[in-house]
Amino acid sequence: MLDQATPARRALVIDDHPMFCDALELTLRDCAGFADIATADSLAGGLDALDAGGGCDLIVLDLNLPDVTGLDGLLRLKSRAPGTPVIVVSSMTENAIIASAMKAGAAGYVPKHSPHSEFRAAIARILDGGTYLPEQFVDVAEPADGPDPVSRLASLTPQQARILDLICDGKLNKQIAFDLSIAETTVKAHVTAIMRKLSVQSRTQAVLVAQEARFTSILPGRQN
Repeated sequence: MLDQATPARRALVIDDHPMFCDALELTLRDCAGFADIATADSLAGGLDALDAGGGCDLIVLDLNLPDVTGLDGLLRLKSRAPGTPVIVVSSMTENAIIASAMKAGAAGYVPKHSPHSEFRAAIARILDGGTYLPEQFVDVAEPADGPDPVSRLASLTPQQARILDLICDGKLNKQIAFDLSIAETTVKAHVTAIMRKLSVQSRTQAVLVAQEARFTSILPGRQN
């Protein structure tokens, strides 16, 4: 039992399967002492809950949500809440997918078919500041030609990630400056930094890197 002086832990569960979402909520309450747990069945709902709740101590994320593709949900969450650990829970167990999720900023990855004890161990390790990977995971070697798109995207600051999202939406610097309430010169500086981190020479190439990371990191035709 948590000491009464210990602030109540808050968690956010984002999963579009109601029964599994309920099971995760019970697990968080029973084994980790979470008293305040918000749930959402889409990334948009999760981001709204995150904003309304003033942050949380842990996010549990299903990768395959109705309003995102690939690692897009994880990348957006890490951009919005860079200091909050995110544990991915998915039925997809391919090494490449797990490695990509960890490179994109996940603190842990637990297959959905895992026993209760594994969820408990993963949550405990992550809350203690560590990371968690399933036993069957075998690390994927880094490409010889440098970091992959996911690693490059994960290197962006939260503000740079927001600006790249707007670039992907087709917005110009002036429009981005207006949307984010910053100077256009500041946007230009961020765009330059984004292209440098992504190792590209143009905005179009930056968009292609983002699309490659978000849409090819998850194998096609799979459901989680």
